[in-house]
Amino acid sequence: MSWGSELWDQFDNLEKHTQWGIDVLEKYIKFVKERTEIEMGYAKQLRNLSKKYQPKKNSKEEEEFKYTSCKAFQSTLNEMNDYAGQHEVVSENMASQITAELTRYVQEVKQERKSHFHDGRKIQQHIETCWKQLEASKRRFERDCKEADRAQQYFERMDADINVTKADVEKARQQAQLRHQMAEDSKGDYSLSLQKFNHEQHEHYYTQIPNIFQKLQEMEEKRIVRMGESIKTYADIDRQVIPIIGKCLDGITKAAEGIDQQQDSKLVIEAFKSGFEPPGDVEFEDYSQPMKRTISENSLSNSKSEGKGEAKFGVKSRGKLWPFIKKNKGTGPEDFSNLPPEQRRKKLQQKVDELNKDMQKESDQRDALTKMKDVYIKNPQMGDAASVDQKLAEIEQNISRLQLEVQKFEGWLAEVEGRLPVRNEGSRRQSAVFEAQNNSTVNNNCAQDRESSPDGSYTEEQSQETEVKVTPTEFDDEFDDEEPLPTIGTCKALYPFEGQNEGTIAVEEGEVLSVIEEDKGDGWTRIRRNEDEEGYVPTSYVEVFLDRNAKVDRTESSFLTCLFSSWESG
Repeated sequence: MSWGSELWDQFDNLEKHTQWGIDVLEKYIKFVKERTEIEMGYAKQLRNLSKKYQPKKNSKEEEEFKYTSCKAFQSTLNEMNDYAGQHEVVSENMASQITAELTRYVQEVKQERKSHFHDGRKIQQHIETCWKQLEASKRRFERDCKEADRAQQYFERMDADINVTKADVEKARQQAQLRHQMAEDSKGDYSLSLQKFNHEQHEHYYTQIPNIFQKLQEMEEKRIVRMGESIKTYADIDRQVIPIIGKCLDGITKAAEGIDQQQDSKLVIEAFKSGFEPPGDVEFEDYSQPMKRTISENSLSNSKSEGKGEAKFGVKSRGKLWPFIKKNKGTGPEDFSNLPPEQRRKKLQQKVDELNKDMQKESDQRDALTKMKDVYIKNPQMGDAASVDQKLAEIEQNISRLQLEVQKFEGWLAEVEGRLPVRNEGSRRQSAVFEAQNNSTVNNNCAQDRESSPDGSYTEEQSQETEVKVTPTEFDDEFDDEEPLPTIGTCKALYPFEGQNEGTIAVEEGEVLSVIEEDKGDGWTRIRRNEDEEGYVPTSYVEVFLDRNAKVDRTESSFLTCLFSSWESG
């Protein structure tokens, strides 16, 4: 497929498309540049971290590194310094092999594109000039023909008039002949101009424009290939440092395996052994022989009293906060009738899908708010149930509006496709889920009162703000040091969730995470990412896959949750 033969009349669109291609390349350059800055910053932070924990010379810390465990830590710090160097290598290679090279290439593409379109406009101006010359020759031929006809008619009237002199008739005859000659000359000029224009037009549309468009096509294809090569280089740069990073990690592992607890114990003995022998048995002193029984100076009555300091246990006073704060979150015809049929169909289908997705989100928000309202009704101290009524009404209006929008765009889509608006399988499935959620009920149990159950308060676009503060107790402190919950399954995010409030966690659509606490009927599921980041997400935003064989001590967890709920309400 050639642009010159297929897109001969799309000069303006090709100009826009090639500019868009350059913009995409520049966007990719900006991405790589930011990645290099991140890698360099990360390497700097790693080096500073390694330097921070290095032992100071001629200090007590340096003496401590004679133990094998401390030597392993020292090796870890050294390997992390080398690890940081590999991130610097990644940053430098990306800057030199991708950013710098593509920046120069973009400038070359811009100059080449500018030259091609300059030539295109030049030949367009030439064909327009030829057309204007043809039109001028045509108008002149037309004018001379009309003048010749008028001169011929005037001669005929003069010749027929008996009162006109012979000299006047001869003069009119000569004038008519002159006008006919001028018309014939104009006819010849017009014919030559027409032949010239047709030749120029044929050269324009079959030779010159196709050549320019072919050069533009080659330029665009080179840009695409160059971008693909750069993306491959992007991956190769990372792949090149993987073996070295692996060696760094192997060094850390080797250092860890070199830890010898018995050797460290021997070093402790060598460092603190006194060399004295333990004291022997105390001999018996008999005072019952010929002497009066007197109170020995060593009797208990004269012994020194030992005071016992009463231990004071400070109770950590720290309040816990359950946040219920949420933040509130418009050129062409609406039916895209200005687009070609296929483009219009795609646009309409895309719009229908977007509306269905928005409607699903609104439905999820409504369900979450309904559950939160039910929690407020059962626990008035957590918030006012009437405060969510207005938001529920707004969501219902939004759902109704979205349903009307979907029907409208489906009608236009059916008009384009030449059929009645019949929903496809995906739409029926979405509608089934939507109807099922309309009839869903809220299951409530003691787990609704646990700390992690905002009960829908984290729903998107919620305008109500409520805060519940719990009196600090020792019970809170006991849970500060609890062991991490085990994994009971996995989940896949169906929609993105920002997780801007305390206790929640942000997830991306399609992300797979670990489940550590399933939904207890409050509409929230507790998940974990990378063993060090966990929080709650709406259950309706994820698809959960529980491991039924996982041995989780749910009995103790349920007991503590209910106990905490009872203590809170009391």
